[in-house]
Amino acid sequence: MKKMITANRKLGILLRQNVRFARRWRVGELGPFALERLLNLTKTFRFSLVLGDFQYLDGGWYVTHAGLLRLAQRRRCVGIQVRQVHQFCDPSVSRWVFKATVFCKPASKGFVGYGDADPSNVSSLVHGAEMRVAETRAVNRALRKAYGIGLCSVEELGWSPKPQRTEQSTQNASPATGTNGHHNGQPRLRDRLCLLIRQHQLDASLVKAYAADYCGTPTLREARRDQVEAFINDLAERAAKDREGLLCHLNSYSKREEVAK
Repeated sequence: MKKMITANRKLGILLRQNVRFARRWRVGELGPFALERLLNLTKTFRFSLVLGDFQYLDGGWYVTHAGLLRLAQRRRCVGIQVRQVHQFCDPSVSRWVFKATVFCKPASKGFVGYGDADPSNVSSLVHGAEMRVAETRAVNRALRKAYGIGLCSVEELGWSPKPQRTEQSTQNASPATGTNGHHNGQPRLRDRLCLLIRQHQLDASLVKAYAADYCGTPTLREARRDQVEAFINDLAERAAKDREGLLCHLNSYSKREEVAK
């Protein structure tokens, strides 16, 4: 009984967090249907916007590779097998095809998904990494079949999404630089970091010290956007899986400050 109450309480917190974050993120752009879809995805799959499990792009929701892997972990997936389909691959033109099989249970025959990639169906941002894109797409399709997810994944898109904004949100938006701006429709990195700190009750100053050390820069402000984004993703995962271990690590920075003084 207590476990059920705790689970319902966590779900309620996640629902409120996703709705609040989505509304703040999209500045009123989300309509009733999109919000209803958001609630259904949260209840059914426990997807989190803060952790980047899914995104709202060009008027629709898309699941992410990270979100699918976290879902598989929660559902106790026993394994994922990936193989290259050699007869359809042509390295000379960077064309790759993979077959992925997801095994939800030990006795499962597996759910199969195929993924292909070549320079014509991937974003220019990932040209040269078509093999990895094809593998990721195969895994995503297999996971979506295994867990009954009708949403397309972001990695399966053959284009670089540029979400539309309302005129008001465009005027009020901050420049997309550092940790303050939007990037491909994602929430501001500063907002994500602040939300993580509040959600897991972390010491902001110690988190900043950890972030600077993680990024290899004197201060967090001097870090590149991709470094900060990688840190936030890692912090979210560590906080969710091993908060006590994370707190011990953060406390080590407090001791360093005392020694420095």
